Parts: sequence; C-alpha cells; structure tokens
Amino acid sequence: MLPKAEAAYFAIADISGYTNFLAAVELDHAQDIIADFMDTVVKALRPPFRLAKFEGDAAFVYTTDATIDGSLLQDAIEGAYFKFRRRLRNVRQASACECQACVAMGDLDFKFVVHHGEMVKQRMGGREELAGRDVILVHRLLKNTVNEKVGGGAYALYSDAAIRAMGVDPVAQGLIAHHETIDIIGDVTLWVRDLEAAWRQDDARVRNEVTRGDACATFAFDIAAPRQTVWEHLTVPGQWQKWWDADDITEDSGKGRRGVGTRNHCLHGKAANVEETLDWRPVDYLTVSIALPVPGAPRIVVTRALLDGPNGTTHLEVRIAKPKPKDKAFVEGAAAKYGERMSQAIAGLRSMVEGKQAALGAAEEPALKHSSGRFLAEPVKSGARQA
Repeated sequence: MLPKAEAAYFAIADISGYTNFLAAVELDHAQDIIADFMDTVVKALRPPFRLAKFEGDAAFVYTTDATIDGSLLQDAIEGAYFKFRRRLRNVRQASACECQACVAMGDLDFKFVVHHGEMVKQRMGGREELAGRDVILVHRLLKNTVNEKVGGGAYALYSDAAIRAMGVDPVAQGLIAHHETIDIIGDVTLWVRDLEAAWRQDDARVRNEVTRGDACATFAFDIAAPRQTVWEHLTVPGQWQKWWDADDITEDSGKGRRGVGTRNHCLHGKAANVEETLDWRPVDYLTVSIALPVPGAPRIVVTRALLDGPNGTTHLEVRIAKPKPKDKAFVEGAAAKYGERMSQAIAGLRSMVEGKQAALGAAEEPALKHSSGRFLAEPVKSGARQA
C-alpha cells in the first residue's frame, strides 16, 4: 500500500555559526558544547513536536496534532530559544575552561523555520523518514535573506501556510512580512519574529512568582506527563475546560497571543471568576490575579508552577499568596475551597494527559545527541579533557 499523506507542522532548529565554530576550535569540547545546546533546544520543543532526525547542525521536528493552539506553538519555539540563551549564559558562567571552543561558544546562536503542509512517512535504511514537497520546502527555507531584516540575529521564520493553519494575525502580533523565491516552488510568503529582541524583552521582565515561602497555602500534585503537556491543559481554554469544573472559559488575549495581560473568564452559572495573568513563563509557571464574584472580595494571587518530577513526570504546585492581614480569613477560606476543587479535578487531568503521553511514547523517535554533561556539576579547568 502507498503511504498515506498526513497534515503536519514542520520545524527546523538550526545552529547559526556552526561551521566557523568547528573550523576554529578544539573538536572534543566543541562537539560537547553543540550536543549540550541541541539537547536543550530539542527537549524544549517536545511536545508538541517530535524529533524526526538530526541533520548535522540542525534538528528536524514535526507534529501531526491538527488541534494545536497557535499561541502554544509559538511559545514552544520561543521557549526553546529562551532556554538555549539561559543555558548558554549558565554554561559560560560555570566553565573556567579557556580553550578556544569554550571561549567562542558565545558566537553560536539558533534560527527556527516553521511550515505547515503534507508529508508521508516511509521506511528508508531501517528507519522512518518524512518525505514530500512541504518537507523539501521547509529545508529550502533555511537558505534565506532574513538576516537583512533582523540584522543577523536569531529569528523564527513562519511560512504563511503555518500562520494560516495556526489561525493567528501576524500583523497584530508584530511579525515582519517577508518573501522568498524558491527554485521550482516559486514565491513564498513568510513572517519573521526577531528572537533576539524577544529574548531581551523576556530577560528584562520583572518576575512575579509566588514562592513556597510567600504562600499561605500550597497544593501539590504529581502527574505522569511532561511539563509541556500539563502546561497546555492548564492554559489553553479548550483543554482547561475539559477537566476544570467551569461551565465555560473565555479568553481575552488582545492580539491573540497568550501572556501577561491575558484575562480568562471562568463561568459558573451566571457568575464568573476573572483571572488576569501577571506573569507568564512557559512552561515553568504563570501567576494570576483572581477576582471573585463576591462584593468587596480581595483579589487572590496564585502561581501555578510546573517542576520536573522523576522519569519524565511533572510536579504541579498551586501556591496562593499571603494576603493582607485584614483579608486573611477570607483568603484562607477561599483557598481551602479552591484546594478541594483542584484535588477533585486533578483526577480528570491525570486521565487525559497520562493516556496521551502513553500513546506518544510508543512512537519511534531518534535518540538525542550524546553530551557528557560536563558543565552540570562543576566548572571545567583550562586544559582539562572530557572523559
């Protein structure tokens, strides 16, 4: 039988400066650095994406999830880049090695190309390969003239097909229109996100997280699913409503991009709780201010934090901020009721995401590149060699 065509989002995470880096530095440390950064980015992309294969200085990923939320997909791309930048900063601070590779690692960067189209899966050389016109197109888009618009910095390049499939308004979200002419394929309309500018904005943002020490109550749950999956079901209204006890959840995110300032109306009969997002850090935590439909009630500030648990599980903590003394009795009473509702609803969330993860885990996927993890425990001394 001929392979069946499937609709999919394709993305390529490509290391900028790879060739010059390898040509000028010691290979043992250089390969470890590359593997470390690629590991960071690929782990941040999946889910929603799955790894198709590594292609030298790039990772080719895809998802056939036709219902994926457009805001969530953009968060996955930008979040992967932000994690790379944090990892780069941490590695440079942790390493005392003065070899050329460790000194020059700051010249490395990433660019992302995202497209939506059709593909077929076929077995080649004993493993699964993706094929089709759109698979060719997303690879061709790596060779482009985008740097003329973003000054040589990091970027995410979305095809117009991907933008339309996501259902987002690129102009309202501040994406830059771009065009490329591809051999045989012809003119392609594209949209660019300046990731360097996005990173500077995210890194400078003042954080508003309720820590355990700041909380008057904390409710904790362990869920056998990755953080990205749990995050989706906590933040995308259509997924959230499937397990939470609201009659309806409507979202007002202004430009169509979820984040700081987004307001969610959780309807319970004729009354509504209104949650305004104060801080947004996918897939680590979000902080919201909740206005209850009670005259004179104080706003309640809550952080929902996701932490890594053992064996790919997620530890969810719901932390309720300490109130002013005059509001203590009301907030503690509301927190107790909220904890009861959350405990009852979490069983439904577990059944949804744990079953989904089991299905995804059965699919074939290449192993990540090997990294010795030499930056994780202690700095590397100048002249040291990896084991």
